[in-house]
Amino acid sequence: MRTRLLPTALALTAAAACTTGPSLEKQGAVTAPPGDSKHLTIGSAGFTESDLLAQMYALLLGKAGYGTKILSVTNREIYEPALESGQIDVVAEYAATFADWLNAKAHGPNAKPVGSPDLGRTMTALRALATPRGLTVLDPGRAVDQNAFAVAAGYARQHRLKTLSDLGAAKLPVRLAAGDECVQRPYCEPGLKRTYGIDITAVDPKGVGTTQAKQAVQSGQDQMVLTTTTDATLGGFGLVLLADDKHLQNADYIVPVVNRSRAGSTGVTRALGGLNSVLTTADLAALNEQVDSWRRLPEDVARTYLKSKGLI
Repeated sequence: MRTRLLPTALALTAAAACTTGPSLEKQGAVTAPPGDSKHLTIGSAGFTESDLLAQMYALLLGKAGYGTKILSVTNREIYEPALESGQIDVVAEYAATFADWLNAKAHGPNAKPVGSPDLGRTMTALRALATPRGLTVLDPGRAVDQNAFAVAAGYARQHRLKTLSDLGAAKLPVRLAAGDECVQRPYCEPGLKRTYGIDITAVDPKGVGTTQAKQAVQSGQDQMVLTTTTDATLGGFGLVLLADDKHLQNADYIVPVVNRSRAGSTGVTRALGGLNSVLTTADLAALNEQVDSWRRLPEDVARTYLKSKGLI
């Protein structure tokens, strides 16, 4: 399962150049009975967390009697049409992000976002957009990979900060290490000011969760960094997350998305549903750390974790 099947990935790239997926008028899979192919292709987006989830899906499906292979396709513009067409059968997605992506695909890049901090509303919107494309969105579990903000542990202790509300109430000037787009994105500088009253004096364009950005906060050059809730490296830089206690960030819970005509069966749903009550955000961060910092192979980390939870 380590094989990355590059010829197939190239074929998907060529196919994507010619199509954006099946037209909505030809979605026979929407009304047909859910499929139950015994040979499934699991998509990975090519970064550590996606690789880990793909490996876990493969192991769970394998235990349930399905043959699996993993295909790494790093661009959603390529793998989502492949998911619609059945070249990929299963992929781990992020609820709010995927909802907004499908919404923009259906209604144009300026469409009003449908993802929100409310998981129920986000899932309703996501399923309404996915179903006409022959996709089934399975239930989310407990793990969520959202945007998050971290500060130096010493800085947090000094000012008694545990939440973003604490930071706003402290009225401290904050230089924020983040991407260029932070000055405009509602979840970033504008949202921090509006929702929490945080005094963002400048955005230092060092990227989202990059080593350079974390080092800037570690050294005191910046006071806060934009990263994610499953960032496994924060401790190594002496950083801690501040809780998003007013729920500024969207509900990017991890959800399996399947091609209904090939993998919409109850067998697939039951197999992947085993993770729902087990995998937490903290677990996922720890698994990412094992791959990124300890240099373990994703398939080994995934297998050890599932065995520890009695799932395989």
